[in-house]
Amino acid sequence: MRLDLSYDGTDFHGWAVQSGLRTVQGEMVRVLSMLAQTQVELFSAGRTDRGVHARGQVVHLDLTPAQVALLEDPGRINRALPKDIVVHRMMHAPTGFDARFSALWRRYTYRVCDDSTAMNPLLRHMVLWHHKRLNLDAMNEAAQGLLGLHDFAAYCKPREFSTTIRTVEHLAWHRDEISCVMTIQAEAFCHSMVRSIVGAMLPVGDGRKSPDWPAQVLAGRERNVGITVMPGHPLTLEEVGYPSDARLADRQLVTRGRRSLDDSTTCSEA
Repeated sequence: MRLDLSYDGTDFHGWAVQSGLRTVQGEMVRVLSMLAQTQVELFSAGRTDRGVHARGQVVHLDLTPAQVALLEDPGRINRALPKDIVVHRMMHAPTGFDARFSALWRRYTYRVCDDSTAMNPLLRHMVLWHHKRLNLDAMNEAAQGLLGLHDFAAYCKPREFSTTIRTVEHLAWHRDEISCVMTIQAEAFCHSMVRSIVGAMLPVGDGRKSPDWPAQVLAGRERNVGITVMPGHPLTLEEVGYPSDARLADRQLVTRGRRSLDDSTTCSEA
């Protein structure tokens, strides 16, 4: 079964289950196991960090027909879930579907307010306040140097047996009514990658660094101590993209394979 859900990450210690801590996965497993009358396993498209929100998280779980009958009403699930999680859709997943490994891309946004008079206190859990005015033209110029297939080791917290090679398909900033919004889309992200990219972009926007600095950091391929990993609360998982049903299993094979900088595989469906 595939579930599409959203959550306010403010009071969660991230997605993944952690002993003694409140997490999104922990709450979902608790409620779904209670309703299905059996212990369930839940797999997500993205393991969001502490404080990070989601509008378009996707998960899957395996159930028997009898268990499906107990869970197929999203309204029943939502009545049992805490109010900071909502399941929008539950459906039978097509053959070959895996929420994580079948995904083509993930899209995130990060919101920064650079005008103290425009900051809305009601949005303080979703927007970062930055004390200097930002030049979005300079930040978009800098963004060009991070597009494409690269080793993002300089922007990621290292994890054993995990690759830092990623393909960033889209990276751009724009202004909405109160904030500067970064939209970034990639096949996948390594740990703290998006928040580190924001940490490299803000010094460019407020004039402390030149637009070519983020690309210079990237070329170093080593964790850069000069980059601040920005807070998680302005970050939102907006959407996850998948190929056609016929290509889900093939996509899993590509995703599970080890990446290299010589890899010619693309993340778009061709």
